[in-house]
Amino acid sequence: MRDQGQKPLTTTRSSLLLVALSLSLLFTVLHGLEFTWLPVSGIKTKYAVVDAAAKGAPIVEKGDTVTVHATGIVQQGNKKFWSTRDQGQKPFTYQAGVGGVIKGWDRGLLGAAVGESRKLDIPAEEGYGARGFPAWGIPPNGALYFEITVIEIKGKRGEF
Repeated sequence: MRDQGQKPLTTTRSSLLLVALSLSLLFTVLHGLEFTWLPVSGIKTKYAVVDAAAKGAPIVEKGDTVTVHATGIVQQGNKKFWSTRDQGQKPFTYQAGVGGVIKGWDRGLLGAAVGESRKLDIPAEEGYGARGFPAWGIPPNGALYFEITVIEIKGKRGEF
């Protein structure tokens, strides 16, 4: 027999579930406010500055040879598929703005400065498209996030 002042167990579970769902929703809302997403000119990819560079740092321009640390995540499932920061990996070097990497990355990093970290929100059509990249676990039409830190721009030194 239950004490008169005691609530039924189902009410307690329901209350705990409600609290957990509320906290989850709050975290989701706050996490979305973590970044100010900015447009990339002429494409659908968006970027957010995660860590700003020092004033006067050189910036990435078309044709520059750029070395970065990068981590790629498939948005569906929030699964990492590649990172230069993983054991045994090295920073990645590419030529900016000339199509040597996926479009969202190529255009989304133009204007970033040495020392800056950007998060890119890349829709599938500016990533690996309808074919995806199955070998890396990127599904067809998989949208991506990349967090990229500019380490060096070959031949550029800034006053920073």
